[in-house]
Amino acid sequence: MSKSTTIPAPGPGTQESGQGRPRPVAAPRMVKQRRRRPGLIALSVALIAAGGLSGAVLYSTSGQRTAVLVVAHDVPAGTKLAKADLGTASVALDPAVKAVKASQASSLVGQRAAVDLQAGALLSPSQVTKKSLVGPGEQLVGVSLKPSQFPASRLSPGQRVLVVSTPDEQTAAADKENGLERKPKTLAASVVAVGSPAVGTGNVVVDVAVPVKDGPALAAQAATGNVAVIVDARDGS
Repeated sequence: MSKSTTIPAPGPGTQESGQGRPRPVAAPRMVKQRRRRPGLIALSVALIAAGGLSGAVLYSTSGQRTAVLVVAHDVPAGTKLAKADLGTASVALDPAVKAVKASQASSLVGQRAAVDLQAGALLSPSQVTKKSLVGPGEQLVGVSLKPSQFPASRLSPGQRVLVVSTPDEQTAAADKENGLERKPKTLAASVVAVGSPAVGTGNVVVDVAVPVKDGPALAAQAATGNVAVIVDARDGS
């Protein structure tokens, strides 16, 4: 009579080996729960909030636009500003940029351009002046010039020039006959205004400021038409 052997079924803590024998199974590892740090969490929240706030401030600052004055078209230095010379634009300005607000336009009309103003450029306070181009101790003399008596380059108010007295035909002929060579007389002056070319002749009247002692002599010479204007080399032209 044979005896039967009963093999117990593997329990929850064992695994069956390849030979049918149960083998022990390692107990599952307990995951250690991380300890929460309230201080670190609060710091993270504060940094996120600060970043969002700074971004909002930067966005709102960059979005603020100011109405400022711009130059409507080219204006030569020394020219009086008219209302038509000024335009407006709405821009976001950096604090370092000095611009004239559009509300100040009326106060600039009648003032002079201190430098050459370019169309489309922002107008800054230093680019305009209330000073007259005829200074103390100077006189204003109008000189009528033929197209051949001044440079083709446009003369601008405030520009330094030399007014040259040219000899008349009789004096030039007498000097040539006597073998004389006279140096032309020159007078330093500054341009105050430039007129429009006359129809037909193209003559242009240029107002220049000269010292009081030289004003009458220049006016007498200009009346003969024997004058010419050259640009002073100090302007780099």
